Amino acid sequence: MKIMVTGDRGYIGSVLVPILINKKYSVVGYDSGYFSANLLERYNEDYNRITKDIRDVVIEDLKGVDCVIHLAGLSNDPLGELSPNLTEDINYTGTIRLAEMSRKAGVSRFVYASSQSMYGISDTSHELDEDNSKKNPVTAYAIAKWNAEKVLHSMASESFIVTSFRPSTVFGASPRLRCDIVFNNLLACAYTTGRIEIMSDGTPWRPIVHVEDVCSAFIAGIEAPSNLVSGRAFNVGIPDGNFTVRDIAEAAQRSVPGSELIFTGQHTDPRTYKVSFNRILTELKDFFRPQWDLDMGGRELVNFFDRIGFTENDFRGESTIRLKQLLSLKEMNCIDSSLRIR
Repeated sequence: MKIMVTGDRGYIGSVLVPILINKKYSVVGYDSGYFSANLLERYNEDYNRITKDIRDVVIEDLKGVDCVIHLAGLSNDPLGELSPNLTEDINYTGTIRLAEMSRKAGVSRFVYASSQSMYGISDTSHELDEDNSKKNPVTAYAIAKWNAEKVLHSMASESFIVTSFRPSTVFGASPRLRCDIVFNNLLACAYTTGRIEIMSDGTPWRPIVHVEDVCSAFIAGIEAPSNLVSGRAFNVGIPDGNFTVRDIAEAAQRSVPGSELIFTGQHTDPRTYKVSFNRILTELKDFFRPQWDLDMGGRELVNFFDRIGFTENDFRGESTIRLKQLLSLKEMNCIDSSLRIR
């Protein structure tokens, strides 16, 4: 099977592609190249790669492709708010164009990296499920993800299997690490400065999941029988995968003995939600078997930081903060006002 991975040179893609290659899939990458240089550790990049904007995909790019795993896009709320119109252009319009070209090219499966951000600010008295819980997207990123998902599912058919996976906030090591996501950020802060400072009281809830478990979910989307996944969405997480910010911070502190943890309580964080993972853990149990918890991920990150000589400059710089990298590319005139590579 030939699989196209869009966003193959991103945080998740750089982990997913070697796993697919090890499973003997034929892989072609499709990536704009925004973050190609943000490489902290070498990995197997011996596969076919297309460097091109997702908004410019054509049928010929998808020749011979059996399945698309679509990760590409502006990847979180700070990036999305950089330019809401461009976020819609890339994350929504670009996604629908890719799906339309995929269907015309004869691609049989389309796996979409959606987001739990579409749930927005929610009541934590119950866990949010895929179909019945209200969608309340409040950022340009979340709105684009939810709108794209609705259109994609309307395109599903017997010959074009469409599945959306909504990962929890991701953590864990990657050759193209991100430190603008909660656990990675807190652990990197502890590792490089010896101190974690939480501005809230630590009570907000966050579901989080390891990057390799997210990759496992995407692979389940291409390996599970079509009747289990077609036209459906799955929250991606682990059993008991909802944590308070305090839980997450304490796990980061445990991973770096001697580090200091402070909760200032200066700010109230309204972003709090719990998510149900019952669907993926029961209905895809033969294909999705999560392996990671916070403490395992913490040890992995510390070993990764030791191995690459990770510094505070790495932690706070362009190599691990996606918004800083995009702003730097704009300042150097490497991308134009529409975020296209020059």
